[in-house]
Amino acid sequence: MSTSLTTCEWKKVFYEKMEVAKPADSWELVIDPNLKPNELAPGWKQYLEQHASGRFHCSWCWHTWQSAHVVILFHMYLDRAQRAGSVRMRVFKQLCYECGTARLDESSMLEENIESLVDNLITSLREQCYNEDGDQYRIHVASRPDGGPHHSEFCEACQEGIVHWKPSEKLLEEEATTYTFSGASKPSAQEGSGYNFFSLRWCLIGASLCLLIVYLQFSFRGSTFL
Repeated sequence: MSTSLTTCEWKKVFYEKMEVAKPADSWELVIDPNLKPNELAPGWKQYLEQHASGRFHCSWCWHTWQSAHVVILFHMYLDRAQRAGSVRMRVFKQLCYECGTARLDESSMLEENIESLVDNLITSLREQCYNEDGDQYRIHVASRPDGGPHHSEFCEACQEGIVHWKPSEKLLEEEATTYTFSGASKPSAQEGSGYNFFSLRWCLIGASLCLLIVYLQFSFRGSTFL
C-alpha cells in the first residue's frame, strides 16, 4: 500500500512540475526496479540522486529507520521529433538491520522531500535533454545531513557498487589532518614569542655594555685628573 502511494505521489508531482517546465512536450515517469547504473541505451541520459532523505519500514519486525543516504537512479530520454520524453526511476532499497530479513523494503518520503527531488530531476532534464543552463533552476534541498553511520552491508546501492557516502575512516583521516595542521601552526606562535624574548635580552645586554663603556670612560678620565 505505502509503495503504491509513494509511486503515485512521485508521478503526481513530476507531471505537475513538467507541465509548468515544458508544457509543449509530453513526459512519462516509469518505476523500473531493474534499472542499472551506467547501463544506458543509445540516446538515454542518467541522473543519480545520492543523498536523498527517506524513511524505511520493515513489514516483518515493524522496525522503522531514517536514512540520509537513499539513492535514486533516473534514466531520461527525449524524442525531439515526437516532443515526447520518458523517465525511468529506481529507488534503491535497504535491508532491515534489526531482524536481518532478506527482503529489501521500500522507502517512503515526505511530500516536501519529493518536491525537492523532482525539482533536481527536472534541472538535470533541462541540462542533459534540452542543453539548458540548469544553474538558474538548481536547488540544494534534496540532501539532508547525515544523522548517523551508514550500514553499507544492508544498502542495495552499496551492494551494486554505487559509492554514495563518506566512510568513517575518511572522516577520522580528515580530522587527523586538521589537527596536525592546526598543531603545526601553534609552534610558530611560540617561536615568535621566543624570538621576542631573545630580542629583548640582547637589547638589555647591549644597553649594559654601553653603560659599562661610559662608566669606564668616566673612571679613566677621573684617574687621569688625579
